Amino acid sequence: MPVLVASDLDRTLIYSAAALALTMPDARAPRLLCVEVHESRPLSFMTETSAALLTELGDAAVFVPTTTRTRKQYQRINLPGPTPTYAICANGGHLLVDGVSDPDWHASVTARLADECAPLDEVREHLMTTADPLWVRKHRDAEGLFAYLVVERELLPEEWVKELAVWAENRGWTVSLQGRKIYAVPKPLTKSAAMHEVARRTGAELTLAAGDSLLDADLLLAADRGWRPGHGELADADWSAPTVSALPERGVLAGERILREFLREARQA
Repeated sequence: MPVLVASDLDRTLIYSAAALALTMPDARAPRLLCVEVHESRPLSFMTETSAALLTELGDAAVFVPTTTRTRKQYQRINLPGPTPTYAICANGGHLLVDGVSDPDWHASVTARLADECAPLDEVREHLMTTADPLWVRKHRDAEGLFAYLVVERELLPEEWVKELAVWAENRGWTVSLQGRKIYAVPKPLTKSAAMHEVARRTGAELTLAAGDSLLDADLLLAADRGWRPGHGELADADWSAPTVSALPERGVLAGERILREFLREARQA
């Protein structure tokens, strides 16, 4: 039976220039491969070693990129190895099959959101009225499913984020701070639900997962085995679970370690 590998991308397998600082001094940085270009500028990277490991993984398992990115943002990424048949975008709001969103899956997700949590318009209005233009650079609507802010992190008041999290919790939403972005995401919008759907379609009996943020916790808990790097929201909170391994590696080297763990498990299955 196939092995399914559902992995977060940003700050798990791929890293922006800013996130590369998590790894090591420039003089000791590993050789990198650019995997995303936006507006003619290189945007995201992985090590050449990670690129080789991901290519091997594509032949050994069903690899499913699993991201909070919108479809448009995901499609900028050019990962090495076989083109994945499935991809999970918008935190589970879209299940791509050969690059095209499955309309039935998306319809079922939007129906669940309408029934189980406060509407997006209410959350967006709250963000607009409470976030200070002094530290907010952009307000964004992600495909009509959730919202996020791009902020100046050094100016962001920690108390505001905590207050937002409490406000959102009472309305069935989750708040996640990742780098310069603050996400407000409905709780029913999960990567794990989409992963289970791909497992059903492929017949996978073993599921593996990795991620670094609060929005990845449900994915890690739903998989048979999971890994988180030594950086990110989950590491900062010292988050753990019986089936999740907390790795010591940080930055791009964590990406290499995660891919090695995926390969080892897939080959032993």
